[in-house]
Amino acid sequence: MKGRYCLYLHNCMFIVFLLSVFTITARSQGRLTDVVIESKKFSHNKIGISAKRNVAVYLPEHYNDKAKRFPVIYYLHNLFEDNKSLSANSDAKALFDRAIKDGVIADVIVVCADFSTPLGSSLYTNSSVTGNWEDFMVEEVVPYIDANFKTLSHRNSRGIVGDRMGGYGAIRFAMRRPNIFGSVYALHPVGTGSGVQIMHSRPNWELLANAKSMDDLKADVFSQIFTAIFQAHLPNPDKAPLFIDLPARKVGNQIVIDSKLTERLRNSFFLEAMIPEYAENLKTLRGFKFDWGRSDPNQDHVYSNQAFTHKLNEYGVAHEAEEYSGGWGDRHWGEQGRVYTDVLPFFKKHFVFEPSGTVALSR
Repeated sequence: MKGRYCLYLHNCMFIVFLLSVFTITARSQGRLTDVVIESKKFSHNKIGISAKRNVAVYLPEHYNDKAKRFPVIYYLHNLFEDNKSLSANSDAKALFDRAIKDGVIADVIVVCADFSTPLGSSLYTNSSVTGNWEDFMVEEVVPYIDANFKTLSHRNSRGIVGDRMGGYGAIRFAMRRPNIFGSVYALHPVGTGSGVQIMHSRPNWELLANAKSMDDLKADVFSQIFTAIFQAHLPNPDKAPLFIDLPARKVGNQIVIDSKLTERLRNSFFLEAMIPEYAENLKTLRGFKFDWGRSDPNQDHVYSNQAFTHKLNEYGVAHEAEEYSGGWGDRHWGEQGRVYTDVLPFFKKHFVFEPSGTVALSR
């Protein structure tokens, strides 16, 4: 009987031990939480954009430690994605947990808001048709995160990274709002400048001219993408159903280009066209890097990123630019992916991880 009692105690102690190990393991992980921001920046939009924008927030393991505050990485998703991209396309939470555990980066908050539209992307740009997306980010998302989470609310502890079209948005925000974001990394950005082919060779101009609704465009991906670009950069609230000015039209077998609208489009959309105006802003950044895969099947992206880094050099903008062996976003995630090997170490290098009173905040 005594032996059975001892065995019972031993089993109980073993169960308690397992429970304690489980608890410690559970506590050693970060967590993803979702919030909703009721925006005031979309009341004028023409395409049914909801004012309720979903936001995913990664909180690190030690988030609940008393008196501890954390830098923030804002992640911008690609075309046809939304705030769920961190969990839908990759196990980002597990990757961030591993990176923090292994010292790839210190404890950090990661935020991903929904910047999607019915045609796939807002282009991270204020528009009289789709809404004011830049204002949404800098006047609503960032203040909300700082007010509701334990952040280090300073540009030196706040960075932005984007994936492809999100990379475009990350550089655009850094250009225009360097007082908000002190460091920027763009993964394989698009829209940096002119490609091998002219833009007007991509859309189906007859389809755009005759569309009865935006749904008509979804059979042709380039027409859909470029209409999203035009809604951001050539918006016309009075021209239903697409609400855009068309910079070209099909006449017989020829494409006739509107030179004035094309100039307006290029100056508003292409990042390389924005360098002269925003070079001095870029020079204030603590860190600026972008990369691209040389095997992208759309060589426009490779060509334009090569040209973009050269133009940044011409204006004396310090940055890092890397062409690597890879394709269209196929090397971004996983422990061998560039988020883990390049993006997180980049922010570890350029972030301030302590309150501003304890360390120098100069570049």
